[in-house]
Amino acid sequence: MEENYKPLEIEQQVQQNWHESAVFKADEASDKEKYYCLSMFPYPSGKLHMGHVRNYTIGDVLSRFQRMLGKNVMQPMGWDAFGLPAENAAMQNNVHPADWTHDNINYMKDQLNRLGFAYDWDRELATCDAEYFRWEQWFFLKLLEKGLVYKKVSPVNWCPNDQTVLANEQVIEGCCWRCDTPVEKKEISQWFLKITAYADELLKDLDALDGWPEQVKTMQANWIGRSEGLEMDFAVDGRDEVIPIYTTRPDTLMGVTYVAIAAEHPLALEAAEKNSDIAAFIEECRVMETSEAAMETMEKKGIDSGLKAVHPLSGELVQVWIANFVLMGYGTGAVMSVPGHDQRDYEFAKKYDIPIKQVIFSADGADDDISETAYTEKGVLKNSAEFDGLDFKQAFNAIADALEKQQKGQRRTNFRLRDWGVSRQRYWGTPVPVIYCDDCGMQAAPEDSLPIELPRDVVLDGSQSPLAAHPTFSHVDCPSCGKAAQRDTDTFDTFMESSWYFARYAGASDTAMVSEEANYWLPVDHYIGGIEHAILHLLYARFYTKLMRDEGLLKVDEPFKNLLTQGMVLKDGAKMSKSKGNTVDPQALIDQYGADTVRLFIMFAAPPEQSLEWSDSGVEGAYKFLKRLWRQVYLHVNNTAATGELDKASLTDAQKALRRQLHQALAKVTDDLNRRYTFNTAIAANMELINALSKFDDDSENGLAVKQEALEVIVLMLAPIIPHICEQLWRELGHTDDIVTASWPVVDEQALQQDSLQIVVQVNGKLRSKLNVSVAAGKDEVEALALADDNIQKYIAEKPVKKVIVVPKKLVNIVV
Repeated sequence: MEENYKPLEIEQQVQQNWHESAVFKADEASDKEKYYCLSMFPYPSGKLHMGHVRNYTIGDVLSRFQRMLGKNVMQPMGWDAFGLPAENAAMQNNVHPADWTHDNINYMKDQLNRLGFAYDWDRELATCDAEYFRWEQWFFLKLLEKGLVYKKVSPVNWCPNDQTVLANEQVIEGCCWRCDTPVEKKEISQWFLKITAYADELLKDLDALDGWPEQVKTMQANWIGRSEGLEMDFAVDGRDEVIPIYTTRPDTLMGVTYVAIAAEHPLALEAAEKNSDIAAFIEECRVMETSEAAMETMEKKGIDSGLKAVHPLSGELVQVWIANFVLMGYGTGAVMSVPGHDQRDYEFAKKYDIPIKQVIFSADGADDDISETAYTEKGVLKNSAEFDGLDFKQAFNAIADALEKQQKGQRRTNFRLRDWGVSRQRYWGTPVPVIYCDDCGMQAAPEDSLPIELPRDVVLDGSQSPLAAHPTFSHVDCPSCGKAAQRDTDTFDTFMESSWYFARYAGASDTAMVSEEANYWLPVDHYIGGIEHAILHLLYARFYTKLMRDEGLLKVDEPFKNLLTQGMVLKDGAKMSKSKGNTVDPQALIDQYGADTVRLFIMFAAPPEQSLEWSDSGVEGAYKFLKRLWRQVYLHVNNTAATGELDKASLTDAQKALRRQLHQALAKVTDDLNRRYTFNTAIAANMELINALSKFDDDSENGLAVKQEALEVIVLMLAPIIPHICEQLWRELGHTDDIVTASWPVVDEQALQQDSLQIVVQVNGKLRSKLNVSVAAGKDEVEALALADDNIQKYIAEKPVKKVIVVPKKLVNIVV
């Protein structure tokens, strides 16, 4: 065995052996228990960053560990390859998005291989490949047949420079996040998936996800936002129209003093035609930021529409205000405003001198004064006519009954969740497979025409939709009448591709979206990714799984059995990013220290769910530990004395102590990797073992046998984390098989047993001595040994002993 650890040579050879033996290829024919481990696939941006390394190392450690437990493991990898960054790169570098994407995939795949990840590359996919997105187009048409897809005119955030729709989160201080152009509100025709049809099931099934973090389940539940309330109509005074609203607090109905409508509401737009001030206010609202965070903190503004609404029960007239905090795309685009019992309404009423009426009072005498702030708690009704004296539940039912009797309202379960808008006016995405004919209307693209592929000869200048501007892409014959027609020139939101890739890994097929093998592998046993994906990606993946189930493609209700959300990688207290100039290149570290050092540091620095603070000295420390491990094996295998069979019957106390520590560590590490996922403490336990081994000076035949056992178990325990060095050390320790096919070691329960144990002895609460006593010693025997100890005699000589307290197997306290 070579004396010096040479990581780059070892890693290159080990990886070559893995590749030639195809050891990580998954096989559905196995009779072993299956284990599908998946880390969220990356966008091929060009290079791996440390967040990638952490994510994929966690998944690889879990996969390798489960393989050693005897399971049939699948760990695939692929590329979330569509998206706007490729278009931006194409404009900046004068390269086609497809070429840029595939070049990046090749480079990043090499980086992943350099890190030694145990992927089944035969299952690799890229979402920009036609054999993948053709099935996305096919499935969209199936959903269209079922009525789960529809198109409607919808208000959107529109960037006039990029000529595309922006999500609320992409509008920063009223401007486009990419080009800083002021964003407009625009109504355009958009495709939607009817996720609201599955809202109840998506919410209910969260209860079955025992392997998910409670934080993530709570975030999804809040996003779905199920609420019980009343929908009711406020008639517009002097007109035939009504203003429908929804409320979860019907008990406050008698406290309504105004109705607020959105700037895009038809009544607001009509009022703007006759009033320039209203028109100016609506224009101001058109460019405001509408993300949830922005809506929460922005100044609440409004303008009187000049209209009056009729209270549905009292008949009183209340003002109708146009307000910037009401959005047309949420609910009915109107809210009943109760300033006495809603803080936002209260502040708005104070600002514009609108009446405030209190109708809810504390039931237990608590402070319910509204002179300075709204009283938002539930309580008892007053100033509410026949509903006075009712509590919340009684008032809810009584007011609901009254409205339903007068046919002015009804009970309704609502969801905060909105249907998923999937249209994008971009090039680098999956084309929408729909055709428009002047005579026949909207038509599904024929199945035999799929995939509808992207033309390469497009102009990418950021000024308009590239597909809409293409001279021939939209030209197509109507599949019904044969006349000239137009293709849809939108592409799908890239969340569509990432909502089913896990099923395609499990059962790729040339003739189906997924094959029957997908039902063998699904659900994913462990899914690993960032907490930032807690809502959208994970919710859409759950939704897609239910859609595919109902189409007969899958048999599972949920895609991911267990979820691990890893924390960010920080440097100098901030998230690593190019803009901050605080990134660390994994490739440079691999070249300097080897992949195992990078893997060891990333797993040791923090528990996976916590943020990890980068430390150059920590990386150096990881490298030093690997050299110490190598050194211990080198000293052992180069010892001239032969290592014989372990004779458990003739172990010395020191040999027993080392074996006890070894098997205690093995029990702990097994639990750390299998249940707790605390990889850092698993590594720490092995570091302690290496320390103990370095102090174990016993070259007897049995001593060397104990060392051999210890080194083998340490190498096996560390193999999922630092696989390359462990593969080499396994062979140096005399094994001819690969450690990647070895079984996880088994705890020797006999080794855990102790003949004696150490207890501390105190005098008046102060430590004065330590004793080794038999584990079978009774209380009286322990007390007698303590009193007879030479050190203790110094402190109790000629002093009467008042009391002796014996805590079994721990301590003796002598009171004098």
